[in-house]
Amino acid sequence: MSKSSPVKDILAGTSGGIAQVLVGQPFDIVKVRMQTAPKGTYSGMLSCAGGILRNEGPLAFYKGTLSPLLGIGVCVSIQFGAVESAKRWLARRNVAAGRGGPDGKMLSGGQLITAGVIAGLSNGVVSGPVEHIRIRLQIQGNENKIYNGPWDAVRKIYKNYGIAGIYKGQVVTLYREAVGYGIYFWAYERLVQRHMASRGIKRNEVSPGYAVLFGAAAGYALWAFIYPIDVIKSRMQTDGFAGESKKYKSTLDCVRKVWRNEGINGFSRGLIPTLIRSPFANGATFVFFELASRALANVDI
Repeated sequence: MSKSSPVKDILAGTSGGIAQVLVGQPFDIVKVRMQTAPKGTYSGMLSCAGGILRNEGPLAFYKGTLSPLLGIGVCVSIQFGAVESAKRWLARRNVAAGRGGPDGKMLSGGQLITAGVIAGLSNGVVSGPVEHIRIRLQIQGNENKIYNGPWDAVRKIYKNYGIAGIYKGQVVTLYREAVGYGIYFWAYERLVQRHMASRGIKRNEVSPGYAVLFGAAAGYALWAFIYPIDVIKSRMQTDGFAGESKKYKSTLDCVRKVWRNEGINGFSRGLIPTLIRSPFANGATFVFFELASRALANVDI
């Protein structure tokens, strides 16, 4: 079997990212609408989903999909490219220090979190603007549209507000990515390590079914830690750019106002569709990454 490489990691990550978007997008638009709509707009997930279906039709559940399909594909490829590169670097340090097994690949929990944080911060540079544009498109109804697609949104926002407008909400995005992906990859890799040790198998012998299961568990671990942060990110990215339409002066101001106006429940709006979406989207992400990695293992790139 040929050695792994950053190019292979990126290609495998891209396949995982495409799978994640196609599986998770309908749930994501419901989550975003619930997170950002005025309090009392929806009585629950079914109320929100039903309203979208009734007023905008079934294709509305894939609003803004082009942006995440391209962008999230890139984001997930960056995540996996960064985390796998970080894991190889840490494994070399383990070999030099005489730990982590003969090839140094049995990384510690702290090392896995470090690799995940590196992946999250690397990814955040791209995921911030991608998610900003996606969310702007997702909250639009069919009437009085401001943007006619992702490229139109980018053009108009950049024209009026510059690069700062494109990167609106970036501070909280980077915080979310660092915390979230540190937990995400730690959970997945720990489960894989335990499974390999208990069965006495190699990584490429882990069945796709277990990859789906471990990916689903990692997704739940991620959202358990970052969901309140994600709510604030969505609020910041759907806030006005200037003048009276701008509700929040900063990320901290947003946190204070959500707490003051809505209490603890304000930080969990849209959680149910996220919990339903998570095992499918994250299970698909990891199983497609693992399968693509195996398919590329003997390809010289």
